[in-house]
Amino acid sequence: MVKHTHLGVYGVLIQHDHILLIQKARGPHKGKWDLPGGSIEFGEEPEHTLQREFIEETGLSPIKGSIRTAISYTIVYQYEANQIEELHHIGIMYDVELLNDKAVIKTDGDGQDSLGAKWIPLESLGLLPLTPFVEMMMEPVLKGETSKEAEVEG
Repeated sequence: MVKHTHLGVYGVLIQHDHILLIQKARGPHKGKWDLPGGSIEFGEEPEHTLQREFIEETGLSPIKGSIRTAISYTIVYQYEANQIEELHHIGIMYDVELLNDKAVIKTDGDGQDSLGAKWIPLESLGLLPLTPFVEMMMEPVLKGETSKEAEVEG
């Protein structure tokens, strides 16, 4: 089995009780809803990765990000017809603020990793197939906790 570590930067953007997610076009989570973000290119600052990935996957700019946490998980999946891969996925998570309230999201995908971006009502998150990063970052919402309860526990 091939083992692979992936480091990425991802953003949590919530407005008006909706979260901005992208639908994965490939990889172990194909078809699931994920946070906008992706791989840090060689020599790239994480903040620049966040800005670049948001433009590529959602079309939104400018944004402001502040680091919330770093999390990870492992998953075993079929990479190719005859190859099983174990992925250790590490994510640097940012809280994101949209600086242009007139910006329109890109719903047609980026031709690579995203099938398109969509504003998802927080109340319907539990009905969708989600990636582990969305599940981890939105755990209080998925458990039905209110914002006040989540803030008290956090």
